[in-house]
Amino acid sequence: MKALRAQGGRFHFDPVLLSVSAALLLIGYVMVASASLHLGIKMAGDGLYYPVRQLVHIGLGIIFGGGVAAVPMRVWEENGPKLFIAGLLLLIIVLIPGLGVKVNGSVRWLSLGGMRIQVSEVVKFFSVIYMAGYVTRHQDSVQNSAFGLLKPLGLFSVASVLLLMEPDFGSAVVILMIAMGIMFLAGARLSQFIVLLSAIGLLAILLVYFSPYRLVRVTSFMDPWADPLKSGFQLVQALISFGRGEWLGVGLGSGVQKLFYLPEAHTDFLFSVIAEELGLVGVVTVIGLFSLLVWRTFAIAAAAEQVGQRFSAFIAYGLGIWFGFQSFVNMGVNMGILPTKGLTLPLMSYGGGSMMIMCCAVALLFRVQSEVAEINAGIPKRSRHG
Repeated sequence: MKALRAQGGRFHFDPVLLSVSAALLLIGYVMVASASLHLGIKMAGDGLYYPVRQLVHIGLGIIFGGGVAAVPMRVWEENGPKLFIAGLLLLIIVLIPGLGVKVNGSVRWLSLGGMRIQVSEVVKFFSVIYMAGYVTRHQDSVQNSAFGLLKPLGLFSVASVLLLMEPDFGSAVVILMIAMGIMFLAGARLSQFIVLLSAIGLLAILLVYFSPYRLVRVTSFMDPWADPLKSGFQLVQALISFGRGEWLGVGLGSGVQKLFYLPEAHTDFLFSVIAEELGLVGVVTVIGLFSLLVWRTFAIAAAAEQVGQRFSAFIAYGLGIWFGFQSFVNMGVNMGILPTKGLTLPLMSYGGGSMMIMCCAVALLFRVQSEVAEINAGIPKRSRHG
């Protein structure tokens, strides 16, 4: 395992995590370039407009990620509540007329230095840190009291309401999944967990039923071919992409669905472009890489638990839940097994805020792994196994 000097100690890089992250970034960048060349010519008169900007996003993500990885875990633990409150304030600021940037009917972005930052991505990152700290500080309460579960969910409900006002139903579901997943892994009673999950599920059904555009999304998802030119258009084009790809794809850059047939081909529906151009082989490769990323994340979490680093362990568990759930939803939407949701494919889809925050999230995981490796390096082998 490679190690670098950092802050007077050694920074350990996990080779598996590094390889998987680099592979996802590389494949994602190549596919974003392929999916956006024509769009860049239309929007800016430059085919390299989106590839160059995405390269900048990745570069900034790596730089910010380096800053995140340099911060000791105890500092993240101490500041978790403050960061979550800051996230709530950002959700309020983005809703203030004139401050939030509106795109496709949703106000989810803040413009900083000419770059749009999706606030919900920042909130997801802060949610993991806050919940990891909460279950570490209130272990007994989480395991033995219903109030221990309801207290943090109250704050997450506020965040969810603010997200729904944007509207961003997908991100609201993601942060609730992060919160409940961490509490479950922290030892919350199964009966209480089932009741909470049922209540949230019922609320989600009501939100869909009483929201016309969400109801249309669900009904069109169930039978997109019933209205292939309107409500079912996006899903129909995505399914056509998968059908055209067959085993080996039509070839990198040779896809036609991205040519103004498939909406958001370089962002939310990048996976469909992968399916068309790289075929089943490309699809299985991407799914395999995300599976390996989630597995490695949970392995790091288990290692942190073994050396008594509970906060670090729950950080890793939370990140694993986030990576796994969001990638599953994005790929499920692309394949037509889930209703359409505006969630990016982690580390792959085009987007400044999403890419930079995902790089920071992976960097935080590197920090967890490095501190665990440093602790293990100082423990005699006999003590470690005995």
